[in-house]
Amino acid sequence: MFRDTTLDLAFQALADPSRRAMVDRLAQGPASVSELAKPLAMSLPAVMQHLQVLEASGLVVSEKIGRVRTCRIEPKALSQAEQWIAERRALWERRLDRLAQFLDETEND
Repeated sequence: MFRDTTLDLAFQALADPSRRAMVDRLAQGPASVSELAKPLAMSLPAVMQHLQVLEASGLVVSEKIGRVRTCRIEPKALSQAEQWIAERRALWERRLDRLAQFLDETEND
């Protein structure tokens, strides 16, 4: 059950294009909140709300040192989402391979 809840939160967080942009930026390495906010057309409080969603989902962690809050990707949460997608992709690839095999066999009859 925990994994499903974690996945739900991760996919919900990634459903927003601004949050995906933040995750894309953080994939390059840690960044401060102001660095994350710079390319986005929104206020700093709005950026903070988006970061709270990303942190609640487990995709991003942050720490405050002095006056600077630095964010980074949490690879484990991304790995869980990636694994879920990969499992579904493998299932559909097997099904499509069986369909292709069936079509090849019936075409030769």
